[in-house]
Amino acid sequence: MSREKSFAKNTIILAIGTVLPKIAHLITLPIVTDELTKAEYGTYDLIATLVSLFLPIATLQVQTAAFRFLIDCKEDETGKKRVITNVVIFVILSSLLSLTLLFFALYKLDLIVRVLICVYFFTDILLLTFVQVVRGLSNPKLYSLCMSVQPIVNMLLVVVLVYFVDGGLIGALIAMAASTTAALILVLARGKILCNIDCRLLSKSMLKELIDYSWPMIPNSLSLWMLHFSDRLVLLQFVGIEANAIYGAANKIPSMYSLANSAFTLAWQENASVNLKDEDSAAYYGNMFDHILRILAGILAMLIAMTPILFVVLIKGDYDAAYGQMAFLLMSMFFSSISSFLGGIYVAHKRTKNVGATTIIAAAINLVIDLILVQSLEIYAASISTLVAYMFLALYRMKNIQSFQEIKFNYGSMIQYIAVLVVMSILLWLDIWYLDVVNVILGTVFAVVLNRAMIRNIWTMVQKKLSKK
Repeated sequence: MSREKSFAKNTIILAIGTVLPKIAHLITLPIVTDELTKAEYGTYDLIATLVSLFLPIATLQVQTAAFRFLIDCKEDETGKKRVITNVVIFVILSSLLSLTLLFFALYKLDLIVRVLICVYFFTDILLLTFVQVVRGLSNPKLYSLCMSVQPIVNMLLVVVLVYFVDGGLIGALIAMAASTTAALILVLARGKILCNIDCRLLSKSMLKELIDYSWPMIPNSLSLWMLHFSDRLVLLQFVGIEANAIYGAANKIPSMYSLANSAFTLAWQENASVNLKDEDSAAYYGNMFDHILRILAGILAMLIAMTPILFVVLIKGDYDAAYGQMAFLLMSMFFSSISSFLGGIYVAHKRTKNVGATTIIAAAINLVIDLILVQSLEIYAASISTLVAYMFLALYRMKNIQSFQEIKFNYGSMIQYIAVLVVMSILLWLDIWYLDVVNVILGTVFAVVLNRAMIRNIWTMVQKKLSKK
């Protein structure tokens, strides 16, 4: 199978594991918000937020090293076992120590709540570690299956334990812990991970190498969290909770684009790492960058064109002020997709320190612009700062990456794509109905022309399959 076909296949498989959890979450959210008291939902939401902050610190992000190092051990069975053993043993020991501290830190909560939180965190840490292992073993189907099973089982258990049984917060926590355990059992059974653990292969030098790779991903994860949530904190502090709600609503439609991009990012990380040592890697990376950029630019153009309709359908209530923010946020997601692509090449070269450093700078830029503009521009300060931060992240990585990996970027095409998307964003921001019609026509033509070769190939494949039947 060619490199391009392998990438396309993995993208489709991983997209399933990316989209299904979001759908399950959308179904679950109304149930928990309606059935839990405000105090219970506050605790439930805090737990979901805390896990994204707790996990990187508890494990030093060593599970991310499992994926990258296993790619280099495809033909080395002992090497695979060495990586898996050191990662798993370290994660188990470090998470048990961290969870013991967490258990006592949450002393104000009921004992059963603390126990369920720790069980959920422990199983979630193990699950995320093992799915990274199966990714590194080139098993995207199992990765996608496990990432789908957990939210679907959680959704079903929430319906039973929270809605029908009226189990409240305890029922919701049991659903979280049980669903993660179910996915964990699945990955252990299908991934055959335990048979690759051999304590005789524990090695200080191996563990040091893994941690040297993984620890810079801690500030990277925390900076990404700040990049996503610092806007809300600044708005909450200086403008008020209503502004925060409006900004949250404005992010709903742009988040649909980041969902599409996440599948490309996961597939590209593996593809970039596997083909790192190819003689034509510079040309290949540049060619793939152009292909992915055309697809993502086409998707964004269609999303901008459909935003007036999606806004009416998805966003209810008095959130008209959110509409003006989305042009900035949609463009920021485009630059985010560029930086994610380049991040895959950093991962391929094991240059995680560069990834962490560039994300920290972007998060700092976002926060500084927020603080400077919030008094005068209010909500617009948040959307503008996000756009500037992601623009910096993309452009800086494009320049910085050339210091260790030559890539032949097609700057002319990129400028043309951005120009069309900026024009469409301005038309969207003006909020005039006949300009929305122009956007639909422009976006459709742009997306089709940009990806006509891919569309033609897909149509040919479909015709061949139909003719065989």
